Amino acid sequence: MLRYERKYLVPVELIDSLRKRLWAFVIPDKNAIKNENGIFQYTVRSIYFDTYDLECYHQKSDGLLLRRKLRIRGYNSLSPDSKVILEIKRKIGNRIKKHRSSLFFKDVNELFLKNDLEKFIIKGARGDSINEARRFFYHLKKSQFAPTNLVVYEREAYQGKIDNNVRITFDKNIRSKLSHKTELLYDDHNLKPLFNNSFVLEIKYFNDQMPVWARSIVQEFKLRNDAISKYTIGYDVPKFNKKLTY
Repeated sequence: MLRYERKYLVPVELIDSLRKRLWAFVIPDKNAIKNENGIFQYTVRSIYFDTYDLECYHQKSDGLLLRRKLRIRGYNSLSPDSKVILEIKRKIGNRIKKHRSSLFFKDVNELFLKNDLEKFIIKGARGDSINEARRFFYHLKKSQFAPTNLVVYEREAYQGKIDNNVRITFDKNIRSKLSHKTELLYDDHNLKPLFNNSFVLEIKYFNDQMPVWARSIVQEFKLRNDAISKYTIGYDVPKFNKKLTY
């Protein structure tokens, strides 16, 4: 299903005020864990893939309306039963579609060596996990994608009270490093911050119109929709040692 995704770069000093305004319309995401400060969040880890000549990076920089990104995504810290997701994120105009399949992190290297999807991909409730994994490996082999960089952040996550398909997330402490090995997904060494004084607010919804309450909050806080790419910024910061002040 195609969904809309709006991103906003927000000064950190607004985060408490935003939480208070949103609270009447949202509940914590079911996957979020309440921390010692009462905030519902989890850690997101993504290794992005790209071609030798950085096709995905340049497609984003050039503003192409039809493009895709491949990534492996994991959550929180490593455990013996940690699961990860193989994901294709497709950009179609101003909407997003994702193709996902999952496996245990301990099986990732063997899967990439042997391509035995039936053995390693976890069968999903909808029964399409194997096909989604085939799609991932088709693009991986066709374009000769390889791991490029690792992006890590804390995600404060909520869903709409009235429409639980509406998701609001605050992506905080976003950091990255160049990474050419999938086994480094849970490696926290030498990560560089992408933003010093800001976090990324994302509003995701399926209907043609953003919910009225969300639109009114965007207007109230004078937020500007921005085409923020954690992948491209997360590549530039460690590659070129950029120092971002916002």
